[in-house]
Amino acid sequence: MGRIKTKLTKRKTRELLDSYGEKFTADFDENKKIIAQLAEIPSKKLRNVIAGYATRLKKKEA
Repeated sequence: MGRIKTKLTKRKTRELLDSYGEKFTADFDENKKIIAQLAEIPSKKLRNVIAGYATRLKKKEA
């Protein structure tokens, strides 16, 4: 059993992937930097969770 992602995390990640999907990769550290530039995320923890979920979705795509 893994950790459950909140609606906020999933919604924000999907918005970013819909708008800037070509910029994201399957690399977590790169996605962290991209999210920091593109979105105004209030906390480092939330940014990391969103980056991790985006990474997971991009790996699933490929």
